[in-house]
Amino acid sequence: MVRRLALALLATFCLTSVASAEPLKALIVDGQNNHGVWPTTTKMMKKYLEETGLFSVDVATTAPKGTDDNFKPDFKKYAVVISNYNGDAWPAETKQAFVDYVKNGGGFVVVHAANNSFGDWKEYNEMIGLGGWGGRSEASGPYVYINADGKLVRDESKGRGGNHGSQHPFQIIVRDAKHPVTAGMPGEWMHMNDELYDLLRGPAENMTVLATAFADKSKGGTGRHEPMIFTVSYGKGRVFHTPMGHGKDSQECVGFMTTLQRGTEWAATGKVTQKIPSDFPTADKTSARKFEEK
Repeated sequence: MVRRLALALLATFCLTSVASAEPLKALIVDGQNNHGVWPTTTKMMKKYLEETGLFSVDVATTAPKGTDDNFKPDFKKYAVVISNYNGDAWPAETKQAFVDYVKNGGGFVVVHAANNSFGDWKEYNEMIGLGGWGGRSEASGPYVYINADGKLVRDESKGRGGNHGSQHPFQIIVRDAKHPVTAGMPGEWMHMNDELYDLLRGPAENMTVLATAFADKSKGGTGRHEPMIFTVSYGKGRVFHTPMGHGKDSQECVGFMTTLQRGTEWAATGKVTQKIPSDFPTADKTSARKFEEK
């Protein structure tokens, strides 16, 4: 009897271990974007997430233009949703389903131009914290940046939301080295050629800035340290946001892919188990892994 009970407990333990090893379900949403490279960057992000062994990734793609009344992903099936979307409004039913999903604990990851989307969607702007373009102005919320003294500034000045200068490599400065996403990263590291978004503005509530980059005026920037990695709490949901990732070259950056992988795990689970890779960029040197489409 004792032996039979022990075997039953062992079987239960084994089944539980196998179940816990199953990948987390992730969904990338795309289909419209002013960045023509989006089909490639979706493939890149899918590959990066799946090669961690932590995720099984599906892709939901809208019609190429207009509101797609058939776009109704079952968000509840997923631990995390990653947006590579910048286009027309989703159907009202889909918008409400997404708000409910994040508010009730779903993870959400915002990449680059996804923060240009839905300028007039109140809940979306609350989720992403900061956004650009899409009609955003002082009515959308303050500019947020780090000043020369290292202090967070909420600037209520009037003006448009969204700007970037010429593409160039730039240095990322970690501002919160204790957060699970940035823990173990070098305090400074070089990102590959990218658009450095500045003048982002929005509600910026329940938001934590993890890293910034200096938007040099000589490159068309603001001359301020702009948020490049940050998180937002929305209801019970965790939101991870990076304005990096404009194109194929910027997404080949080991810093970008590591940030995406770790940020997505955190959004899905609240923790990060992945280590910083040995080829991570340094304070003065970029690092890339070439992506080849199959």
